Amino acid sequence: MRKIYIHITLFFLCLSYVVQSQTPDPRFSQFYAAPLQLNPAMNGVFDGTWRAIINYRDQWSSVLDNQSFRTIAASFDYRHNIVGDDYLAMGFDFMRDQAGPSRLTQNLGHFNISYLKKLSGTGYSSQAQYLITGTQIGVGQRSFDFGDLWFSNQFDDFKEEIDLATSNNELLTGNTNAYLNVNAGLMWYGIIAKNFSVYAGGAVNHVNSPNVTFLGDQSETAERRWVAHAGAQIPLNDQLSVLPAVVAQIQGPSRSYTFGSNIRYSNGDWREVAIRFGIWGHIANQLESSVQTDALIFNLTLEYDAFQIGISYDVNTSSFVTASNSRGAYELSLMYSTPPKNRRVKVICPKF
Repeated sequence: MRKIYIHITLFFLCLSYVVQSQTPDPRFSQFYAAPLQLNPAMNGVFDGTWRAIINYRDQWSSVLDNQSFRTIAASFDYRHNIVGDDYLAMGFDFMRDQAGPSRLTQNLGHFNISYLKKLSGTGYSSQAQYLITGTQIGVGQRSFDFGDLWFSNQFDDFKEEIDLATSNNELLTGNTNAYLNVNAGLMWYGIIAKNFSVYAGGAVNHVNSPNVTFLGDQSETAERRWVAHAGAQIPLNDQLSVLPAVVAQIQGPSRSYTFGSNIRYSNGDWREVAIRFGIWGHIANQLESSVQTDALIFNLTLEYDAFQIGISYDVNTSSFVTASNSRGAYELSLMYSTPPKNRRVKVICPKF
């Protein structure tokens, strides 16, 4: 009975999201491995010439089986020196998010452009400061599947069963119109010494408040998502450093905060091999309640030369723990960045 109750609750939760068209944007626990999903100003901020990233997240499969919440994202960015130590970076990103029994889906694709302005430091120096502005301009669409949904007028009171052959008489359409979406961000970072850096940034998503309604010619705009984030790399010795960070996200009534730290060990060789492990906390508000602990996140990341592979698991700690048995979400990330051809024009970037 409890499992039936859980499925019914999640079913109507997803259905209410469909009607309101206001599903909060998906988030990645490994936000440091999904930079273009976090802040457009992180476009081009990496050690190398170009970078490619793939991220995958699966949440609530312990309860919803094959109808879990799944998010996949991919991005590519390229940085080019234009004048002095300033750079122009361009790229693209794509995200697909599918949630629950209604298969409520968000598809978003953007073109990214950012400008990296050097504020201090000369040439190939171990000390530098950069200010970056970035913009994402793209197209999105949302949809859901009527196939696994039923409505009140489809319930046969006499037979006490659902008759899907009966019209649902709903005005909903299965797809929104394609819409223009604009995001913008700003970021600053400073390199203090080898393995010692700090950064801070902010972004606003859905700047243009696009219309994402499922109700034909009516209007329902996507709420702006505000992001603030900061972090650092602090060396403990030549091989060991800590990477604390915090991310705050606000979208309409939704509040989300992730904080914690990775510990990074590196062999310091030219073909660097490094390993990271960390623990992160995530707190969020539950409907109209105040914020509460939502998950503990454990992650492990392997760096080898130009590759970075990460895996993480969210241990659910919210009021939903009775149903989930503490099983929340797992994530995978894969990143590849090419080294610069000319070491003298390399941009020194922080570790995230």
